Amino acid sequence: MKSLKELFRIGYGPSSSHTMGPRKAAEIFRSKHPECSRFQVTLYGSLAATGKGHLTDQAIIDTLGEERTTIVWKSEIVPEFHPNGMLFEAVRDDGTAYDQWKVYSVGGGALQEEGTNYLEHVETPDVYELDSMSEIARWCDERGMSYWEYVNYSEGPEIWDYLTEVWEVMKSCVDRGLHHEGVLPGDLHLKRKAPHYYVKAMGYSPNLQTRGLVFAYALAVSEENASGGKVVTAPTCGSSGVVPGVLYHIQTSRNFSDARMIHALATAGLVGNVAKTRGSISGAEAGCQAEVGVACAMAAAAANYVFGGSLAATEYAAEMGLEHHLGMTCDPVCGLVQIPCIERNAHAAARALDANIYATLAEGVHRVSFDKTVAVMKNTGKDIPSLYRETSEGGLAKEMSILDKDFGKITL
Repeated sequence: MKSLKELFRIGYGPSSSHTMGPRKAAEIFRSKHPECSRFQVTLYGSLAATGKGHLTDQAIIDTLGEERTTIVWKSEIVPEFHPNGMLFEAVRDDGTAYDQWKVYSVGGGALQEEGTNYLEHVETPDVYELDSMSEIARWCDERGMSYWEYVNYSEGPEIWDYLTEVWEVMKSCVDRGLHHEGVLPGDLHLKRKAPHYYVKAMGYSPNLQTRGLVFAYALAVSEENASGGKVVTAPTCGSSGVVPGVLYHIQTSRNFSDARMIHALATAGLVGNVAKTRGSISGAEAGCQAEVGVACAMAAAAANYVFGGSLAATEYAAEMGLEHHLGMTCDPVCGLVQIPCIERNAHAAARALDANIYATLAEGVHRVSFDKTVAVMKNTGKDIPSLYRETSEGGLAKEMSILDKDFGKITL
């Protein structure tokens, strides 16, 4: 498996696969042809279908230059290798292309060429020998270690400086989102909710306050992401509110140290890395189960670790977080990372805390492993029709476009 640095990426929203990945690809191609007078970039499949709502074209144009960049949209062509295909071309003055590069944005900001592993000049080599939770749990159990200690063993002590930065960015994002009022960009004119949820939650009794604050924290990050703010992929931009929402709440309500929260992030990272390696974290490839579902699993595992869960209980919490999101479609209205994405982050954060409690009460005893659930998620993603995999052609995206005249009633 790759380094957690490739799972927890610090960047700008609203989408890791549709914004961060294409921007990185454009930077690579520009570096190869700095003097090129004209670029043409063809977007395929999901990138073309929802690219405008995800600001894919803007990310590429900002990188290559507006005057010399042409974007071609071909949503009807869905590459077999991955739905998020891009063709970069360097074009001469006479209109002929003298260099081409086809690359795919495979989720979480990662890039891949067809028939290869992750790009070696972009990604780090494998640093984890094991890539399944069952193997990792066995390794830890034999040595009396926790999951975060396997991260330390595999990555070395330098990973903690990076995860410390990740945690600081996550906390800062929550804080910004809680104080950032107004309307999100895009045709939905969606009003930010996090500041209002936070204020209302503070007036509730303790049991209701807990749930309200978790909602507020997850909303804060998701709304910052939707506005193009600085976030951490966990495992993606579209699902970036779940993990920080849960961990921010745990720390502020229980006064846990930053060191413990960073160890929790490492635990969450292992869960996300296994899902990314053995399954998918791409909504265009496997639906929202691969984004919000995996994020819920990561947050549930992190919470279970923080509260002293065993290896088995932590793995069970992760399994439950993913299992009960199986089959979730990705149907963003207007191609924006707003409806239903933002609300799903808030609900997944609450479900992660529920999974933690359930797994703790069960003392980690369960029948379905996290690894098996990841395999099911991957197969389910293949079976989900493309109109439910980040193309905005089905589900809520289709129904809301039909009821466009009712947007005002729905979003007020």
